[in-house]
Amino acid sequence: MCYIKSKMRKNPLVTGEVYHVFSKSIAGFVIFNQDDDFLRIKHLLKYYQIKNELKFSAFIELRGVINEGFDNFFSIISKDKEKLVQVIAYCFMPTHVHLIVKQLVKNGISIYLSNVLNSYTRYFNTKHKRKGPLWESEFKNVLVDDNEQLLHLTRYIHLNPVTASIVNTPEDWPYSSYKEYIFKQGDYEKISQFEDFFEIKPLLYRKFVNDQISYQKELAKIKKLIIN
Repeated sequence: MCYIKSKMRKNPLVTGEVYHVFSKSIAGFVIFNQDDDFLRIKHLLKYYQIKNELKFSAFIELRGVINEGFDNFFSIISKDKEKLVQVIAYCFMPTHVHLIVKQLVKNGISIYLSNVLNSYTRYFNTKHKRKGPLWESEFKNVLVDDNEQLLHLTRYIHLNPVTASIVNTPEDWPYSSYKEYIFKQGDYEKISQFEDFFEIKPLLYRKFVNDQISYQKELAKIKKLIIN
């Protein structure tokens, strides 16, 4: 079985900086086929933020996960543990993953992505009785320079399923952090932590995102034409 190694990159990612991270399946292969698949990658995204020697597959077999539920038990075992990254926003698409993350420790993003993607590969290969790699060999990343750029980037990734014509509005897509932005904490399970960078007012953010839908769709059409 082939996995993505957590190796030193040619241009190491800088601790304390924010990056837009993108990882795509090999040959555009659909890797999220049903709700269970999306839920799995979402749990992995949350679980591997912290430094943990226990593999996710072993973690979910613990009695406490069954008794308490994933989120409650995870909050207990992760207390006071060092985090590798801070997840600011995310969107899972059928063939790829968009993340906005801040690196908190040296090589944190590389270790984090290696853990998340390799764990999902094991899950997917076991489920579908296949072998071999699932993701392109190295994730792509772009440094996010300032908070205004960051805010616009969250809109871009939250609109991905709309731009791809999978749904009509970002609220119709349950596999992103969009609802974490537009609902108050406690009303929706949160993975993302964006409060350090901007104050989100749900009604204004919803308008900020929805006002861009038509424009982003047009950009996608033009990009497709240029590529072809």
